[in-house]
Amino acid sequence: MAEPDVTGSFTGSRARAGHKEWTGLAMLVLPCLLVSMDLSVLFLALPFISADLAPTGTQQLWMMDIYGFVLAGMLITMGAVGDRIGRRRLLIAGAGAFGVASLAAAHAGSAEALIAARAVLGLAGATLMPSTLALIRTMFHDPLQRKTAVAIWTGGMTGGAVIGPIVGGFLLEHYWWGSAFLVNVPAMALLLVLGPVLLPEFRAPAPGRFDLPGALLSLAAVIAAIYGVKETAVNGFEPLPLLCLVGGLLLGAAFLRRQRRAAAPLIEPALLRRRTFGTSLAVNTVVMFGFIGGSLHTNQYLQLVLGMRPFAAALWSLVVVPAIVAGITLSGALARRMRPGHVLAVALSVAAGGFVLLAALRPDSPLWLFATAVSALASGVLMAATLTADMVLTAAPPERAGAASALSETGSELGGALGMAVLGSVGAAVYGGRMAEPSIPGLSPEAARTAGDTLAAAVAAAARVPGPAGDALLRAARDAFTEGMNVTAAAGAVVMAATAVLAMVLLRRVEPGTAARTASPAEPAVRACGPAAAPPGSDQGARRPRTPGRRRPRRRTAGRGEPR
Repeated sequence: MAEPDVTGSFTGSRARAGHKEWTGLAMLVLPCLLVSMDLSVLFLALPFISADLAPTGTQQLWMMDIYGFVLAGMLITMGAVGDRIGRRRLLIAGAGAFGVASLAAAHAGSAEALIAARAVLGLAGATLMPSTLALIRTMFHDPLQRKTAVAIWTGGMTGGAVIGPIVGGFLLEHYWWGSAFLVNVPAMALLLVLGPVLLPEFRAPAPGRFDLPGALLSLAAVIAAIYGVKETAVNGFEPLPLLCLVGGLLLGAAFLRRQRRAAAPLIEPALLRRRTFGTSLAVNTVVMFGFIGGSLHTNQYLQLVLGMRPFAAALWSLVVVPAIVAGITLSGALARRMRPGHVLAVALSVAAGGFVLLAALRPDSPLWLFATAVSALASGVLMAATLTADMVLTAAPPERAGAASALSETGSELGGALGMAVLGSVGAAVYGGRMAEPSIPGLSPEAARTAGDTLAAAVAAAARVPGPAGDALLRAARDAFTEGMNVTAAAGAVVMAATAVLAMVLLRRVEPGTAARTASPAEPAVRACGPAAAPPGSDQGARRPRTPGRRRPRRRTAGRGEPR
């Protein structure tokens, strides 16, 4: 049966995407790649910015953190806004804001101006990420094509994190620090020109009144929680970070309570009770916890343990590119033949194997062992991330795809921040404990205390200590850091293995190819966003013809908000 799509033309519910949709996908991947790059580029540019703008220590921290705070805090709100005003409209507006803010950041004349520009970049980034993934739901109705599109989108997000240090390092070696921000401008200009031509518009047919109190609660909850987690990771268990963390949890509970009572909630609570959606969301969050926390020390291992220059260390990150391609390719191929729980178990087992290899590294280990470890880790994580993104995206009704995508991205941000705090603290504790062991002959107490803080401080202290004492300090610091990395990698392996078992158990009844298409008969129905259960052109509101041999589900009595 033919159905009208959002543009008014008629397509079948399984219509395959053509050249226009695949070209439009490139427009969707581009901003995600840049948003991902911007998360890491300031780490490289900070020394140059500090020399030029002379910020205080507090201002440096806000330069680093404000982008991620605003991005994570506004994701849920912007996902819901896109569902209401139109996802393409929000994407185009966000692209314009991202380009203007990049110009402002590049030419900032003071630390305050740069902090403000970074805050606007975070706000604009929050409009781009959920809009792009939700538009994939609109553009690709065929399940196999949609899985491929989601895999490419996931690869773009990961690719930005990989090439960000390389591009940033090259620009900073040849140009001034503002060039690291200017690279965003032509890409966003291209999206402004081609986006309206290549991308369809989509909005919920009857979204209801925007839940402003819910939006404020979500913003406060996410920012408070992430701030508390990050500060605890850096400064330990101090009163203010702990208060922020507890406050974030309480605000999050208030947000969920608000969503259960609101007439038009930002996030439909019943959606979280769908097994495919809730499990995918939980798996994605836990995977980011293990991945970010367990691999936190790999770049420092290359630079400070093996002695590589920053740009050479960034180039070594390219060894994971073939593994990323293999991971996103295998994810789609296996999902067509295996239950999603089994695919996730395979993916997370591969990632756990990568962590096991990282746990076996020593300061004198060959580089091929490091390359094998990070490749296995990246491949497994990308397999899992691709599948969970598709399951989250298509478990939600089309009119809720923006909010669902935003919730998934928020889970990734929270999981990554928590992994960095918890596992990063474990690694730091191991390092500090090893460095507090019997002192090195000829080393002053002051140098020993400085070296016990971080590996970077130990390297700097060793350079100031002449003779055998300096060499012994450097060896001890590298051994201690590697041991801390081994412990966090082992913890990451345990997290991945436990999540693999969890995914197999919770998704054991989900058949191949049906993971996110429909809810099972035992799962609650999701309340429609207005009087229409699904917008025109969606493949979820259509009545499916009965197929021979397929049993009709037993009719249930009305209950829990379900229609008769």
